[in-house]
Amino acid sequence: MSNHTDSLALGSPRFRDAALAQRAHDQGVLAAWREALSHDVRAAAGIDGEFAVALREPRGRTVLAVDRFGIHTLCYRVQDGQLRFAERADELADGAGEIDPQAIYDYLYFHAIPSPRTVFKGVFRLPPAHYALFENGRLTVAPYWVPEFTEDTNTSFGALRDEFRELLRQGVRRQLDDGKTACFLSGGTDSSTVAGVMAEVTGQPPASYSIGFEAEGYDEMEYARIAARRFGTDHHEYYVTPDDLVQGIPQVAAGLDQPFGNSSLLPAYYCALKAKADGATRILAGDGGDELFGGNTRYAKQRVFDWYGTVPGALRRGLLEPVFGLPFVAKTPLLRKGSSYIEQARVPMPDRTQMYNLLLRLGPANVLTPGFLAQVDLNGPAQQQREVWGAAKADGLLNRTLAHEWRYTLAESDLPKVRSATGLAGVDVGFPLLDDDLLAFSMRLRSDYKLKGLKLRWFFKEALRGFLPDEIITKKKHGFGLPFGVWANRHPALRKLATDSLASLGARGIVRPEFIDELVKTHLPAHPGYYGEMVWILMMLEQWLQSHAGRFMPNHSTARPEPVEGPG
Repeated sequence: MSNHTDSLALGSPRFRDAALAQRAHDQGVLAAWREALSHDVRAAAGIDGEFAVALREPRGRTVLAVDRFGIHTLCYRVQDGQLRFAERADELADGAGEIDPQAIYDYLYFHAIPSPRTVFKGVFRLPPAHYALFENGRLTVAPYWVPEFTEDTNTSFGALRDEFRELLRQGVRRQLDDGKTACFLSGGTDSSTVAGVMAEVTGQPPASYSIGFEAEGYDEMEYARIAARRFGTDHHEYYVTPDDLVQGIPQVAAGLDQPFGNSSLLPAYYCALKAKADGATRILAGDGGDELFGGNTRYAKQRVFDWYGTVPGALRRGLLEPVFGLPFVAKTPLLRKGSSYIEQARVPMPDRTQMYNLLLRLGPANVLTPGFLAQVDLNGPAQQQREVWGAAKADGLLNRTLAHEWRYTLAESDLPKVRSATGLAGVDVGFPLLDDDLLAFSMRLRSDYKLKGLKLRWFFKEALRGFLPDEIITKKKHGFGLPFGVWANRHPALRKLATDSLASLGARGIVRPEFIDELVKTHLPAHPGYYGEMVWILMMLEQWLQSHAGRFMPNHSTARPEPVEGPG
């Protein structure tokens, strides 16, 4: 939906102010938004729920705002003295649109294009929890809300548990609609919680949908079945096949407004298609539990690295670093781990989070052509992350890490994945674990309840012990995704789609043809799980370019990237 001249209001905002809520009820949401933002655009901080709003005011101002996680999006550009806006970036691109090489680099780095940049030059996407104000020819883009953690160390576990459970019920109730609401069910802690709470608050078996893969080590359908049996859901399963990918990859890439490389998009799409075919109008997703309550293994890993800072400086600099920095130590099996640990622990956050970044490990100069590299700022992604890292009001490593994840894992990757998958399937989506009251609860929950020692999401699991099946509470977090690399080696049609896509991309002057040749012929067959990810993101880039910018060839010059508008 594009709207270049009028105003729009998307989503389901909840106005905390009673007078505004009444106005929304009596005169419509846009009337309430106009009153709320008429004096101070930062008043968006007083509105809950998922939303995007764009207002053109009679006095000449244009105001935009999106919710705290960017569940709903707005893109914008300044053109002919006006601020134009739309939900999709491609709706604001004139003709085919001029592609931004820096956005292509950001995509290869993040596997998505983080806001405020989009793939089109001059078109920007409003970051989560930000507003844009265009007045007297001047554009201001700034946050109206930043995460602020204030830990409550006085409330008892029992009281917190009871409050948490009620907030879960409230979050799910708020996401139900008048049609048929279903839920994703992967068998993980989050989706199982949503399914169980749905059954509890509705008093009826919710329809649950699971995706499986017939590939060893990638299928966790049995855990979904355990949850379905526990909560009595009307359970549906679909096994994605390589043929599904051959058919779905071009369709999905063509339906996106810019390149997107999270491979879980395809399974989520087929899951949503099945729900749609069964009459579901809305499907609830479990995204957010890990990021709000400390459930990812990397949080424990970063805590271990952080312990290095407690070692006296004289010992670190005088003994440990000189000894473990010796060349023979790094080559000795028993000592190699110690050398690697010190190397990583010495890197400050958030830069340390990117030490396993796929593009950086492969080497940008090995992957990308010299002409393309001359057009981009290689330090741009790291600099943006440092700015986001520093913005949160948080003491301690864990909470600052979580706030960082809310931006990059949730707002820029996982939520767009689910939103795009369901949107392409024609189903609405809700995220009950990102309810604003649950978010506020998580920001005052003490850190050692989120990560107790090295125990992930301790409070969440203990608060739901007896409600969730024990097998799901105690199961290790696998994080297996789409077995694309394995299938690409075995399935001729899928391999042809991948290799043809990469060959076409190699002719564009972005990626070195020598790298593509080595990737396809040597690396993918030897290590399909690892290198399959790089094949996937390159393939999805080329598939998007073919459908949206077929003739794009980067202008190999020394031109530097355009600056983005507003803070990262």
